Amino acid sequence: MTVDSPTKPRRRVGRWIAGITAVVVVVAGGVLWLAPSRYLPWDTTAFPEIDTSSLTPEQVTVVGLLEKEHQQQRPGTFYSEGVDEAWCANFVSWIMREAGQPLSNPNSGSWRIPGVYTLTEYYQEQGRFESTGYSPVVGDVVLYDNSSWVGQHTNIVVAVDGDTATTVGGNEQGKIRVHTVDVQSDSAIVGFGKFLYTRP
Repeated sequence: MTVDSPTKPRRRVGRWIAGITAVVVVVAGGVLWLAPSRYLPWDTTAFPEIDTSSLTPEQVTVVGLLEKEHQQQRPGTFYSEGVDEAWCANFVSWIMREAGQPLSNPNSGSWRIPGVYTLTEYYQEQGRFESTGYSPVVGDVVLYDNSSWVGQHTNIVVAVDGDTATTVGGNEQGKIRVHTVDVQSDSAIVGFGKFLYTRP
């Protein structure tokens, strides 16, 4: 008759914990690899310095509004008339209304468009939708699809440098955040809502 060493159960537990840890690391690595850059952590401590010298008055207004809201970090219900829901499209709607370019919900006529799908429909109906391959300008709205694990999303362009756009969006990890996105290579982008402004 053999007697198990008292260290054997400990070894089994140790191997089990190591196995679980390895799985967690692989899963986390997979999430980081699959996630578009806009969903990775960003620096939210400071709004970027934006050169407004070449922007139109309408674009300057939008940038100013986004900077103010980024600093204040109000709750999502502020932008959705008190409704507790995903609020990235509500945030876009609110900014556009405050900038003097209110949107119109095709279903209700309200200035507030709470869903990204309906926001996309609005821009399409207005003839202001641009598909991928378009080079956005400050004030344009970026529209993301819902095929990725993170779902639909939208935010607003505040600066463009080549193919890289700096954007500001609401309901990004529950906050208003600033980050960058490659507008030509990010496969989750379905298009852009064009901002109305007076060309210089």
